[in-house]
Amino acid sequence: MIHPSAIAGFLLAVLPLIATPGASMTLLIQHVTTGGRRHALPVLLGTVTGLYAHATLAIAGLSALIMHSSQAFTAVKLIGAAYLVGLGLWTWRSTTLPPPHEPPRKRTGSVYTQALLANVLNPKAASIYLTLIPQFIVPAAPSPGRSSPSPPPTPC
Repeated sequence: MIHPSAIAGFLLAVLPLIATPGASMTLLIQHVTTGGRRHALPVLLGTVTGLYAHATLAIAGLSALIMHSSQAFTAVKLIGAAYLVGLGLWTWRSTTLPPPHEPPRKRTGSVYTQALLANVLNPKAASIYLTLIPQFIVPAAPSPGRSSPSPPPTPC
């Protein structure tokens, strides 16, 4: 079981990250204000899927590889930046055009994909999984899949 002080420390460390709006929050506000509440769920699902993708990559060790390779990390940052700039230009362009007679219906799948890409291409989320979360995991503690801690390795 995780000690309550570890949970409190984790929440204290994560609070500024949660309170700071990022790409996902901006996307959520944009889609809710232009398309109504029905566009909130695809954005939330896309963001959560992106977080699960980061967790899966961290478990597989791929996030650590990207974070320790300056070239790979720079590539992810540049792709993410290009996507966010493109998303900003698309939003700016769509607000400066005269409104059509009937608003075009946006497929909710594309909203989900936008949220997923905004989260997966955000290096802030990957760095949280690599730097912050491991500090609060106790390797010797039992996990849901194990009944007891693993024994220490025996010397040869």
